[in-house]
Amino acid sequence: MLISRQERARICSDTELGAGNVLARLKAYGRALDEPVLRTDGTWPAPDGSHPEVLTLGQLYEVVETYAGWYAAHGVRPRDPVAIHSYSSAEFAVNFLALTSLGAIPSFVNGNLSPEIAREYVRRQGAVGAFTDATHHDVLEGSGLGFCVTAADIRPEHRASLPAAYPYRHDPTDPVLISHSSGTTGMPKGVPHTHRTLMYAQLHRLRYSTGTDMERTLVGLPGAHNAMVATLLYCLLLRTDIKLLSSQRGTDVLDGIEEFRPTTVLAFAGTFGEMAAEDLSARDLSSVQVWFNTGDAAHEAHIRALVQHGSRIEVRRDLSRTRVEGSVFVDGLGSSEAGYSVFHNRHTKDTSAYSRCVGKPISFAEAAVLAEDGTPLPPGEIGRLGFKSPTLTPGYWNDSLTWNRMRLGGYWLTGDLARQDEDGNFYHLDRAPDAIRTRAGIVFSTRTEELLLAELPGLADCTVVGVAPDGVRADWDGDGVADAYVLLQLAQEEGAGDDEEWTARVNSALTDAGFPPVARALRMKPDDVAKGATGKVLKRVMRDRFAADAADVVVAAKEHHV
Repeated sequence: MLISRQERARICSDTELGAGNVLARLKAYGRALDEPVLRTDGTWPAPDGSHPEVLTLGQLYEVVETYAGWYAAHGVRPRDPVAIHSYSSAEFAVNFLALTSLGAIPSFVNGNLSPEIAREYVRRQGAVGAFTDATHHDVLEGSGLGFCVTAADIRPEHRASLPAAYPYRHDPTDPVLISHSSGTTGMPKGVPHTHRTLMYAQLHRLRYSTGTDMERTLVGLPGAHNAMVATLLYCLLLRTDIKLLSSQRGTDVLDGIEEFRPTTVLAFAGTFGEMAAEDLSARDLSSVQVWFNTGDAAHEAHIRALVQHGSRIEVRRDLSRTRVEGSVFVDGLGSSEAGYSVFHNRHTKDTSAYSRCVGKPISFAEAAVLAEDGTPLPPGEIGRLGFKSPTLTPGYWNDSLTWNRMRLGGYWLTGDLARQDEDGNFYHLDRAPDAIRTRAGIVFSTRTEELLLAELPGLADCTVVGVAPDGVRADWDGDGVADAYVLLQLAQEEGAGDDEEWTARVNSALTDAGFPPVARALRMKPDDVAKGATGKVLKRVMRDRFAADAADVVVAAKEHHV
């Protein structure tokens, strides 16, 4: 049962509450210790050797204090960064709560990072030690850290080592988490959030939304992302029945839906795309009322596939409430740096506002499409997307140079290209490094993918990349030209036609929409798509790989004719 109106008012007026002390404040509110508060997928070994799938509030206190005692006994002090490198979402959650209770700073490291990048990333954070799962222990062991501990090393008796001044009392500006960007351009950037920035949006939601659609919440977000932590904190305050999944694979999340029967499912666009590619008619998705996407905006074709399932409550003109068929998809464009999705666009099966429309910014944020000198552009013109928000990170950890280069005209630049319409709606076109300058005009890769997925039913997914000659830069910031290619994943290979036929279909759809054509369409298998730690398609890697393959073809052709 969700919190009462009186409890909600108490939380929203609590001047001490922030992202670093939610558990301590729940104790002050007098929450019952026998309430189940967190469900896991059983991947985390507790200090007593069990693999609990449900934790009550009392059990969560005990576990968090046990972990905090171990860290305190091994010299962790307030404002010390500690790396967390794991596949288990529960391990990220427990360590976040334990380290912040000491005033320390958990530095999350996605389990999918390569060992070389993970080691260098942790070194740059200045971590005093690390917690890992068994799989990643060898990655960070011997890296010069003060300790490298796994869950097997933390036992019930460590709870006795809590410091006298426990729990730590946070200032609003104290950092409580370092998560990292997706790393699509190389080394991930460390993104800290504070006691205030990570909680701001959650308190806003508690004030202005009942949250009833989140009564049973399934979290398919990466455990190492601050969006998972923000969702966990919100659900703890709201008294939501929440389950954390460690896998973001579409089939695993679908399995989780059928088992847990959630009312809300949270994930990134890549996971929702994988889910939409499955035969959803063979799945029981009837419990779902809301799909909540954050990070990159989702594609229309994927949204339309998901909202056909489940149901939602509609409020009629006479204020009566009725349940109707079809769920809601909340498309949220955000980033690690934003701390919360700045844009929310609500879709149902009757929605028509697509074409990469991400809607208007949330009430507490401000957004603009900016010219190169930082001045806001008028509606219809394409420029750099920037925003201001109280949820914004205070800067990159140990990298103020990169942070300041991403600020323009008082706005933080997301790295995206966008336009705005006369009604104030924003449209996401592409990432600036992924736009392709061709002889026929600029191909915005994401916008092109959106159109093709909507217009060509035989596609399960597609990726648009540009290949330029050596030494030529042909993205938004370049002045050269490249050839654009569409790499297609077909829903069904048999009888689907060859690459020449698909090239004709693709360019016919693009021409009809007034978009520049591509040089060629080529089919590929899902396993050929390069994805980063958070599931985003690595177009940089795809470009390099495709260019190398194209060069091999040219060399082979020359050798054949010699």
